[in-house]
Amino acid sequence: MQVRIQPSTIQGTIRAAAGKSSMQRACAAALLRTGTTRIVNPGNSNDDLAALDVIQKLGAAIQFEANGDVLISSNGVKPVNKAINCGESGLGIRMFTPIVALSPEQLTINGSGSLVTRPMYFFDEILPQLSVSIQSNEGKLPLQIQGPLKPAPIEVDGSLSSQFLTGLLMAFAAADAKDITITVKELKSKPYIDLTLKVLEDFGWKVSHTNYEQFSFHGSITGKLADPLTYEVEGDWSGAAFLLVAGAIAGGITVTGIDVFSTQADKAILQALMDCGCSLSVQEKQIEVAPLPLKAFHFNATDCPDLFPPLVALAAYCEGTTVIEGVSRLSHKESDRGLTLQQEFAKLGIEISLQDNLMLVKGGTGVQGATVHSRHDHRIAMACAVAALKANGTVTIDEAEAINKSYPDFYKHLQQLGAHVTTI
Repeated sequence: MQVRIQPSTIQGTIRAAAGKSSMQRACAAALLRTGTTRIVNPGNSNDDLAALDVIQKLGAAIQFEANGDVLISSNGVKPVNKAINCGESGLGIRMFTPIVALSPEQLTINGSGSLVTRPMYFFDEILPQLSVSIQSNEGKLPLQIQGPLKPAPIEVDGSLSSQFLTGLLMAFAAADAKDITITVKELKSKPYIDLTLKVLEDFGWKVSHTNYEQFSFHGSITGKLADPLTYEVEGDWSGAAFLLVAGAIAGGITVTGIDVFSTQADKAILQALMDCGCSLSVQEKQIEVAPLPLKAFHFNATDCPDLFPPLVALAAYCEGTTVIEGVSRLSHKESDRGLTLQQEFAKLGIEISLQDNLMLVKGGTGVQGATVHSRHDHRIAMACAVAALKANGTVTIDEAEAINKSYPDFYKHLQQLGAHVTTI
């Protein structure tokens, strides 16, 4: 699919999409909990649908209500299918693998697209320490797993991704790992672990930590909670970041449906918007953003690497050279995002330099009309679409359907705000 975006001015109010980080964790917690869970404001991205498919194959019963809610009934991990597929979801594969390992059955875990090339050797090293048999494809998918997982004191490397730890925390909590500690070194993306701990707490499991280095488990009160338990999925700061940047470039607009008190890492986009000098009003129920003369900024994205694409789109319109830290976090995404951003934005006339862990974006030079490629990466497609809003000509995005992974309504939302978007 191709999408063409002509220079546009946008205005109006838009509600942010449901957060897939929150939705996928809620699906996992609903599977692990005995009883029924009502998911309010469920997501409909490819990653969300993959999570629902996984928990169904692991024994959960799913019912879609007329009002949009999803009812999930579960009695724990009791697989009804020997093969689990997480689609292209990096969180899905890393979170669900330890959960799958709670079962004594031999199961195969696979994925699709770029996921099959991502490293999974973490599990080769850790799961045998937890009495789990694992066979990988030289550190990649597919994985053959046989449990049951038995919690034990372990030390894990948190520098590659916090998502591996998310899966272990959930599996240990469900396995009642009292008096057992997970020790973590060099944890990245701490806000995502905050989100995991909040979801676990909402579902009745208490997990504490000491400086994100030692994680301890304090049992469950899941049986004392209301049944069905109701969980409302937060609005997605990762997707909303693109809308907010679009407002700063081509607005003004108002974005609703996101929690300003959220633990989501990508809420940090607000700091970049403040630093670049746009008009920004942050209120409890909504955020208003509009253009003003924009200046270059310095931002550390180590704990929120998914912000690189919207930050680059923003920096393209900021006078001067913007510096973004955290490039080392980008190599194992849907594409090698550091290089991909450099190459695709070069087609738009924006010069990006990569220096060790730094990305330097030379902005304010004018965005050119051109044809770019999503590289099958949802966030690259959205970054190019946002940058196109004030280009000097039409921007065409090839393989534009990549957005379906996280934000299938993105182009429709831009159109609702008045952007000239044509789908081919």
